Amino acid sequence: MEHRSRPLNLCHVDPKLIAVNRAHMLIHGAALLILIHYRASFFFAEEASSPGQPIPLAWLIIFLGELTLSLTWLLHQAFRWRPVSRTTFPERLPSDGELPSIDVLVCTADPDKEPTVAVMNTVISAMALDYPPEKLHVYLSDDGGSLLTLHGMREAYDFARRWLPFCKRYGIKTRCPKAYFMDDEDVSASVGYESEKEEVKEKYELFEAHINGYRNRNYGESRDGRLDHPSTIEVIHGNSSDEVVQADQQQMPLLVYVSREKRPSYPHNFKAGALNVLLRVSGVISNSPYVLVLDCDMYCNDPSSARRAICFHLDPTLSPLLSFVQFPQSFHNISKNDIYDSKHRSPFRILWCGMDGLQGPLISGTGFYVKRESLYSKPMQEGTTANLMDLKAIFGHSNEFIKHLHWSDKLNKNILSEPGAVCRDTEHLASCHYENGTKWGQEVGFKYGSVTEDFFTSFALHCKGWKSVYCCPSRPQFLGASTTNLNDLLVQITRWSSGWAQVGFSRFSPPIYGPWRMSILQSMCYTELAFFPLYCLPLCCLATIPQICLFNGVPIYPKVSSSLFLVYCFVFLSSLSKHLYEVVVSGHSVRTFINEQRIWMIHSVTTYLYGSINAVLTKTGVRRASFLPTSKVADDEQMEMYEKGVFDFRTSIVFLAPMVALVMLSMASFVGGIARVLVLGGWDKLLAQIALSFFILVMGYPVIEGMVRSDKGRIPLSAAVQSALLSLALLWLGSALLVYREMYG
Repeated sequence: MEHRSRPLNLCHVDPKLIAVNRAHMLIHGAALLILIHYRASFFFAEEASSPGQPIPLAWLIIFLGELTLSLTWLLHQAFRWRPVSRTTFPERLPSDGELPSIDVLVCTADPDKEPTVAVMNTVISAMALDYPPEKLHVYLSDDGGSLLTLHGMREAYDFARRWLPFCKRYGIKTRCPKAYFMDDEDVSASVGYESEKEEVKEKYELFEAHINGYRNRNYGESRDGRLDHPSTIEVIHGNSSDEVVQADQQQMPLLVYVSREKRPSYPHNFKAGALNVLLRVSGVISNSPYVLVLDCDMYCNDPSSARRAICFHLDPTLSPLLSFVQFPQSFHNISKNDIYDSKHRSPFRILWCGMDGLQGPLISGTGFYVKRESLYSKPMQEGTTANLMDLKAIFGHSNEFIKHLHWSDKLNKNILSEPGAVCRDTEHLASCHYENGTKWGQEVGFKYGSVTEDFFTSFALHCKGWKSVYCCPSRPQFLGASTTNLNDLLVQITRWSSGWAQVGFSRFSPPIYGPWRMSILQSMCYTELAFFPLYCLPLCCLATIPQICLFNGVPIYPKVSSSLFLVYCFVFLSSLSKHLYEVVVSGHSVRTFINEQRIWMIHSVTTYLYGSINAVLTKTGVRRASFLPTSKVADDEQMEMYEKGVFDFRTSIVFLAPMVALVMLSMASFVGGIARVLVLGGWDKLLAQIALSFFILVMGYPVIEGMVRSDKGRIPLSAAVQSALLSLALLWLGSALLVYREMYG
């Protein structure tokens, strides 16, 4: 009894960090109010239209840009109001027989972009979690309907029958076989360990060879079939007759292959649709009360994640309202000089900790343990009753699924009567038309209506009153592959930006829908994330208007002798200093700070802009939503450039044109501004604009370097010429407006 009375987890609050954050909010916010007053007072001043003053339109654009930045800064402070951290005590959990069961859902879509061997490594690592095998059930959704993936599942099951006992016997922590054999984990010497390790390694190499051999023999597998195929569900039992495996037989986690039906004429709702199919299928087969969702490239790096998550789900003070436990995403392919900010430090080290001190972080796509009940209903509704017709209107007309809505935590043994056997009703759950007329994707399951189903679903759960927690142990619980080339990064962030903005522009817009259903601070967090892509507006303004005015000798900022100049300097340095402080406190270097600033500016004039435009076009019906998985196939040449810290500009002209044009514009205005000051004077009026242009050039150094390099990753001459024409057009247009104003007032 004493053991059970001790807490399973603890929440830690850092008073010093909170004091620093709130003091910065107060001082920085006061400075912003002074600048807003300065900008607004211009329109009421008599000299606003006098010669030598900026045209009101330019001043208005700058004012709106700075006002937007100030508003987003204010929203951003909600993340820093009360950051917390958490500690778990898995050793205090009840015995294995008392633990709840867990379903693991893994999604893959394209064996060309998501190599089958890597996907199977993720599946095997999930099967090898430190959890009772009879309470662990792993499901793989194959949206491509690939025979290669199905074959890989059978091979994975055969290898797992040897791998799981080996890991348990020697206490292996790295349960992903590929990572284990590459990193050569240090295990305390045990009798027979080295010899058995070599035997298991041979089995793994044979496992890889079987999958790659099958791929080579079936290279012509139709890609069209990935968009048009029937549903297939198979409980995997493997086909090995290895005597050693038979001698070392132990109970294995359930492994199920699921390929939902896909037809070109039916919407499939991307990853959210695949997850909802897995929810239904697993709800009939194993019906575990808790579900772990994994991306196919995000393997389990530490076997203790399940027990850590259950420490929260079994906590009586948290459990009634707790929907999910989110773990951070960590990546094994990040270089020391992470030029593309592929590690995503800010959300996983700062923002999610801040939300955890409110109502909880949002779902991050992978690595979260969610309570199945929370995806079906509002909290504390288990006691309510509903008739059969009402339930069918919500969940569909599967009697088998509805029968399992009351979580009995018992495996449906009838479905496992023989290898490969599947209940007919279960396959029907994966058909195209099953969701017609139901509430799937609307009120139950993962939300439709945005390509970022994780963000939308989190928002819906928190609006219903559910909470979440963020667990960030010292050893990464999950490891994946991040984007390590510029093109994939820009495509990925454009997709995310579009998904966030889709929610922001919908009837579920966080600033309108949220405040009535959650705390104001939690609503501010969601609002900032939903409209984060709108950073494109102020950044595009500040990267063009001051430069055009500088080129023509028109001041847009206060004189050096003015006290307001010092306020501007303070706001600029305050923002940079706070960012640098957070980077250093989280254990990173000044180089990380520079890389994050640079990539944020690049995103603001490219991916955030195009993502916002795409969201508007999708919402107005001009174009259909689309989703293409990011390639997980590593390109050796691109990886080498990333490791060396060299930008690879082999991407679309659509992305290159704005970033190159704005760097060229700053370069022209900087040179022109310096020349003007040296010849005509007036440095005190134009110093701020000169400094801003210089800062953009420093941040844009890789772009400048890319225009003079001669390797394959350089900026093409055609892109440079088009960008130069665009920057000249901006300068000409701005200059023409200024001349028109001088001539006609």
